[in-house]
Amino acid sequence: MAKTDPARTTKERQSKAEKGAADPLPASLTKSDYQELLLQLYLARYFDVRLIKEKKRGRLRGTLYSSHNQEAILVGSLFGLRPTDWISPIHRDMPAFFLKDMRAGWSNPNRSGMSIEEVCGQVWGKVGSPGRARDNWSHIGSTKHKIIHSTSMLAGTIPAACGVVLADRLDGKDSVALTFNGEGSTAQGVFHEAINFASVHKLPVVTIVENNQWAFGTPAHLEYALEDFARRADGYGIPGLIADGQDVIDVYEKVSEAVAWARSGKGPSIVECKSFRAYGHGDHDDDRAAKYRPKDEVKAGRSRDPIGIMKEKMIELGYLSQKEAEKYPVEGKGANDLTDEDFPKQVVEYLAKGVEFAIASPVPPPEEGAMWVFREVE
Repeated sequence: MAKTDPARTTKERQSKAEKGAADPLPASLTKSDYQELLLQLYLARYFDVRLIKEKKRGRLRGTLYSSHNQEAILVGSLFGLRPTDWISPIHRDMPAFFLKDMRAGWSNPNRSGMSIEEVCGQVWGKVGSPGRARDNWSHIGSTKHKIIHSTSMLAGTIPAACGVVLADRLDGKDSVALTFNGEGSTAQGVFHEAINFASVHKLPVVTIVENNQWAFGTPAHLEYALEDFARRADGYGIPGLIADGQDVIDVYEKVSEAVAWARSGKGPSIVECKSFRAYGHGDHDDDRAAKYRPKDEVKAGRSRDPIGIMKEKMIELGYLSQKEAEKYPVEGKGANDLTDEDFPKQVVEYLAKGVEFAIASPVPPPEEGAMWVFREVE
C-alpha cells in the first residue's frame, strides 16, 4: 500500500484492477450497497437537522456538534468494518454510534452498534442512555458494541485503541480499531506517542483524520506546515492515505484498504479525509464562525455535498434515475431550509423512534448522583 494514495474515482480504480495493477480493490459494492450508503448519508444528515430543530423548539438543551457536510467520512469508513472491529468516535461523530454495523439491519437488536434510542437518550440525558445523564453528548462507549469511550482530550483515544487491539491480539483475535480525529489533534503530543507505539508494535489501528479545514477557530495552514496531514505518517514509516471526504465511495475504498492492511498484520496507517465544516465548532460557535470564516470559503466548502456526489455516481452507474435523485433534494441546504418531507420516510421514522423515546423517558433519580464515582464495598 503506497504512502500517498491520491483520491481516485471508482472507474479509474476498476480499470487499474482489470489491468492487473498492484492495487487490489476492497470488496465490490453492489447496487443494494449503494442504496444503503445513500440512505445512511440521509440518516446522518437528518440526525443533525432534527436535533437542531428540536433545540430551537425548546425541547432539547446542551451543545450540538454538527456533522453536516462530513457525513461521507462516517458512513464510508464504517461500512466495510466487521462487527468485531472497534471504533473510537469524537464529538463531531455522534451518528457513528448508531451507524456502526448498520448493514446487519437498522433495528436489529443483535447488531454491533448502539440503538437510536440509546443515542437519543444520551443526547437528552435520560435514564435509557449509556451515560445516564452524566454528559449530554458523545462521552460514551460500550465494550459490548466495540465502541471505545470518547473523551474531550483530543487524540486521547488513540492510545486506548492501541491497548484494546493489543489485548485482542494477545487473545488471538484479528479485530481492527478505527479512531476518528480532527486535523488539529495531530499536533497533540499524545497523537504522536500513540502512533509511534502502534507503528513499533504493528498494531491494527487506523487513524482517520477528519480535515475539515478548521480546528475550532484556527485555519489548517496555521496548524501544519504541509498541505496534507496524511504526511504525518511518513515519520513513523506507515502508510498515509488521502481520501476525498465528500465522496463516500472513495472514503470506503481508502479506509477498507487501510483496514485490510492492519488486519493482515502489517500495522497502523493514517487516512486523511479532506472535508469542510459546515457550521461553527459547535452551535455555541455558529455566530462567531460566521465572522472568522470568509463567506466565499464557506460557500465553496459546502458546494460539494456528499449526498449530491453520491447521487451523481449512482445515476452514472444506472442505480438511480434523475427523477429519483430529485425526490429528496437536501443538498446544499441548512436545517432551516429542510422539512421531514425532504427525507426518505424510512429515515424520518427511524429517528422519530429515538427522539420520542428520549423525550418520554424520565431523568435518572437523584440517588444515582454518586453511581460510578466510588466503588461500592459490601
